[in-house]
Amino acid sequence: MKTFFHKIANTVSSLVYPSLCEGCGTAILTDSLLCSQCFTTLPFTKYNFDNVNPVAKIFFGRVTIEAATSALYFTKDSLVQHLIKELKYKNNSTVGIYLGEILGYELQKTPNIKDIDCIIPLPLNIKKEYKRGYNQAMLIAEGLHKVLKIPIEINAVERVKNTTTQTHENRINRWQHMEDVFELTNANLIKHKHVLLVDDVVTTGATLESCAQVILQEKTCKVSIATVAQTY
Repeated sequence: MKTFFHKIANTVSSLVYPSLCEGCGTAILTDSLLCSQCFTTLPFTKYNFDNVNPVAKIFFGRVTIEAATSALYFTKDSLVQHLIKELKYKNNSTVGIYLGEILGYELQKTPNIKDIDCIIPLPLNIKKEYKRGYNQAMLIAEGLHKVLKIPIEINAVERVKNTTTQTHENRINRWQHMEDVFELTNANLIKHKHVLLVDDVVTTGATLESCAQVILQEKTCKVSIATVAQTY
């Protein structure tokens, strides 16, 4: 009975105080962050069935992974860029979970990423996480968990060194900056497991590559990589 009245109260509340679409600002009566029209404009990569897609190719010859993919293309002044900015710089944690759900539904259609035992959000340096208030990759992982029901593991690997922004760095410089950034803190947590390493956007892949290399110090572990978006 309480649940019934709770649903009615939520419905009435949404009518009186409707949410606004993050894309166009129009009122929406669902718990989605985007209206149906804006959602249909999202630039999905369709990498689902391609094991040699552009994201996977980033890591070829660099680190041994089972598969890699991104759900969306990231371009300048796009809706995807707006959502990522909301997540990383505007304290909009709800966006992170929403994007994680989008990624999760795409992974459900991706046979190349299967048999995942746990999700590892790319660790954020503790000082940066404290300043921001959260790790954006963790929020994405929570959205993934809601869809895929796969457990999240945050104690196996740690970011032990902070790095400055690498937005304008090339791949070689990014890789040099990523040396000794991550540390495998509890290998037992990922023994004989297939790990899905998760982040918001992949550009050169240097940070994800560095973290994957550290995870693979546990020889019985396998790694796949998934991000919400890929720069394009």
